[in-house]
Amino acid sequence: MARAKLNPFRYFNSSPDVIRLAIMMYVRYPLSLRNVEDLLHERGIDICHDTVRFWWDRFGPLFAGEIRKRRVRAGNFSRWRWHVDEVFVKVNGKPHYLWRAVDHEGEVLEFCVSKTRDKAGALKFLKKAMKR
Repeated sequence: MARAKLNPFRYFNSSPDVIRLAIMMYVRYPLSLRNVEDLLHERGIDICHDTVRFWWDRFGPLFAGEIRKRRVRAGNFSRWRWHVDEVFVKVNGKPHYLWRAVDHEGEVLEFCVSKTRDKAGALKFLKKAMKR
């Protein structure tokens, strides 16, 4: 006997739209849980930061799976692009080189931290990034 798809929001008093908004604010922008709580409070939604954390733990994987399915279904791989970013960072007070492969949506695909900036390290990073 086939079971109907159950609503994952069925036991929550909050609207599914509010839950989605809170999680997307937390994930999409570099906000803390308390910042999300404050922004929702300004919009008239009174919830605790622990509630946002609980929602993220509960619904985060579900939303991530939906986004992945949408990306695959859209099939816009011809428009998919990525580039290499090089940044100088200090680790324990010493300068290091951080190489990142970033896609067109800003998601970091691969990264590498190196003490030296040489051809061998760059080629190793590019091969690693191309495999992924």
